[in-house]
Amino acid sequence: MNYQTTQMVDEQAAFGFVTAQGRNMEAAIYSRRYPTFNYAEHVPVVTEGAPWAIGTQFRLKDHSGQAKIISGKAADMPFGKSTHSLASHDFVMVGAGWEYSDEEINQGVLYGINVDSDDAMGAADDVERLLYGMAITGNSEVNWTGLTNDANVQKFDADTTGTSSSTFWSAKTVDNILADFNAGLEAVRTNSNEVEWADSVRLPPAAFRLIATKRLGTDGSMGTLLDYVRQNNIYTAETGLPLDIRPLRDLATASPDGGGRMVVYRRDEQVLKFHLPMPRRVLPVYRAGLMHYQQGVIARTGGTEIRLPGAMAYVDEIADVPA
Repeated sequence: MNYQTTQMVDEQAAFGFVTAQGRNMEAAIYSRRYPTFNYAEHVPVVTEGAPWAIGTQFRLKDHSGQAKIISGKAADMPFGKSTHSLASHDFVMVGAGWEYSDEEINQGVLYGINVDSDDAMGAADDVERLLYGMAITGNSEVNWTGLTNDANVQKFDADTTGTSSSTFWSAKTVDNILADFNAGLEAVRTNSNEVEWADSVRLPPAAFRLIATKRLGTDGSMGTLLDYVRQNNIYTAETGLPLDIRPLRDLATASPDGGGRMVVYRRDEQVLKFHLPMPRRVLPVYRAGLMHYQQGVIARTGGTEIRLPGAMAYVDEIADVPA
């Protein structure tokens, strides 16, 4: 066998090896869970639509009208009117990749060892981190907002009922904090003409930990402030349903002044959704040059779309700027 034939056999063996390694990486990436980037816990994720579509179009509908008592001949019948408008939301592609050098591939073939997966897992983490940011806070490059900062959502500061007229929960009583919760819930109810109820609340971590650890009663036997709020808020009182209260780290500095923001909203696809027509997809191994191979992870997203801002509210300055 001459030198050229030997080189071809080596190249074929190397490519077969790197292809198998790529499949191993792909399986590991698809099975990987990302508890740190848990945007689906906060924003409903929709994967409908063609993965390579330019974007999505949807129809917004509103109805105005009111029934009333009419005469027998119905000459004074009131007629309502529905209005329709068409809106669209574009998709973008995100991705991150990694490389295999000929050196590590041929050593893997020679010694029968797997290629280090750190770069592949890191690329997959990078994609999920970017998707998380797009869902929660948006992305300035494409001028998107997210769950925590949409300009169409009503916002107001918490009441100055704390010590020295403070808005921060660390300076407030149990009743003051419950009143802030109910103010956010009531704002959604009022802004939607009593149509919407917010069923979810997201808090800065410091505010969540405060109510989760503050025990009530002289001996702490009455549970925590978090338990008390869950049982005594106006949403639960009127509907009998539990209020979903969770921490969200991005709210620690979400207020205009840099303090903590509370997000009150109905967590439903009718209100908001994160478009993900193509969840993360691993690309096949590619021979990119004389001495290396490349592989990557891609996804396509349209970011967070808030369709009913009236079903949301922001309550600002409930926590101080983090040190």
